[in-house]
Amino acid sequence: MSIIRHALVDPFQRQIDYLRLSVTDRCNFRCVYCMADDMRFLPREQVLSLDELARVAERFVALGTRKICLTGGEPLIRQGIVDLCRRIARLDGLKELCITTNGALSPTLATPLFDAGVDHINISFDSLNPSLFRAMTRTGDRDQVIAGIDAAKAAGFRHIKLNTVVMRGRNDTEVNELVRFAIERQLDLAFLEEMPLGTISDHQRGDTYCSSDEVRARIAEQFSLMAATDNTAGPARYWRIAEAPDIRIGFISPHSHHFCSSCNRVRVTAEGRLLLCLGNEHSQDLREVLRSAPGDDALLDNAIISAMANKPYRHHFEVNNEVQIVRFMNMTGG
Repeated sequence: MSIIRHALVDPFQRQIDYLRLSVTDRCNFRCVYCMADDMRFLPREQVLSLDELARVAERFVALGTRKICLTGGEPLIRQGIVDLCRRIARLDGLKELCITTNGALSPTLATPLFDAGVDHINISFDSLNPSLFRAMTRTGDRDQVIAGIDAAKAAGFRHIKLNTVVMRGRNDTEVNELVRFAIERQLDLAFLEEMPLGTISDHQRGDTYCSSDEVRARIAEQFSLMAATDNTAGPARYWRIAEAPDIRIGFISPHSHHFCSSCNRVRVTAEGRLLLCLGNEHSQDLREVLRSAPGDDALLDNAIISAMANKPYRHHFEVNNEVQIVRFMNMTGG
């Protein structure tokens, strides 16, 4: 079958060239906005093998994908993750390979990941306060994650971004401290509004919602923000700081300023569901194709291409306490 480059176009003529590929639903943290305290994970036989993950990546790149971000759960707990990164990084046509991690295993894996060809690493970092960090992650150690951040710097990554989910009444008063931390280490930093995925008992999401506009206003009280002219392929909208022009401050705003009109991405979950939208359940079962017809690239390509017709124009997240999507973020792929 002859493959046409950039074959992935949705009904709204958006070119889909960014894949977020989950390698596991498991995680060594239990972040309060991402998971329930007592999680049940997929049986291992339901999770895509490393070969299946590599094949999905290869076919997406053949169809025009230019950026792949490996996610979880926590991708660094997946056995063989460095070799998987090496295989994907070698794909002809791929421009950027990214990995999103909580940073706990980065002290030992940052250099192997860099050597394997990972271009960009995103590290979740929600608080500088050790006790609050532990409370928000339930199991995380702030100092271990800071060591992971420093290890990524030492490994040679030129593109490192911290991701902070801002929650009113938790870490919203730390915004400018986190900005200073990013400036000191010369790192990009993105502030995220909480995604309403999964049933949680720790808090009411409507009560902890903190908009990107409010976060940006707090930063502007102490720093001079300038709209950035450059953006990545992701959903963040970036600003620069006059006091530290080499770093960027991003805002991911699924509630207050949704980014759907320019959406260029889809997700494949650890069990092989091709999700067309974070906030909808439209999906295509790629695992069935992978296992029923191993080696049949044409069948897999057709499944991926045909799924694009089901990509909705936008999600409809609401700022309230209702559960809008039952699946948790770790099931979705961060």
